[in-house]
Amino acid sequence: MTNRQTAVAAIAAILVSLAPAPGIQKDASAQSAAAAPVLKIGGKVATPLELSAADLKKLPRKTLSVSNPHDKKTEVYDGVLLQDLFHRAGVPQGHDVRGPVMATYVLAEASDGYRAVFSLAELDSEFADSDVIVADTMDGAPLGANQGPFKLVAPHDKRPARWVRMLKSLTVVQVEK
Repeated sequence: MTNRQTAVAAIAAILVSLAPAPGIQKDASAQSAAAAPVLKIGGKVATPLELSAADLKKLPRKTLSVSNPHDKKTEVYDGVLLQDLFHRAGVPQGHDVRGPVMATYVLAEASDGYRAVFSLAELDSEFADSDVIVADTMDGAPLGANQGPFKLVAPHDKRPARWVRMLKSLTVVQVEK
């Protein structure tokens, strides 16, 4: 056997070993689950979270009717209070938001690179009536591809500039001295 024939035989053996056995197909649901978008909550948290759309659907829900000045119409969002998600992640809340924790912020990032910042205190119900939610539906339908699958909605902001569409992560950061 020539060197060329040996090389071709080796490549063929490698390709055969990589191919699935006859009659075995990859599970399509496992593939789609692996590609399903998740919302990551991390940074200075006790329990980092990765939540899928299905995970959010299982949590207590909040509905908000808000006026969007960009579209000059009322929109109804449904989702989960950000404060509830932070509770699950072990983010300081309530009485624990004092002292050095007052210098903590939340960086909200979208899959398109958009970012917005909130102080941790302004997201706590003991400081402000924020009602910020991670929405997954608007007007009774899932968020469209250019809005979701997750959208951070801050209903008391006068402008929706911190309403982060295509939300992919929330990172809790404590400013160091």
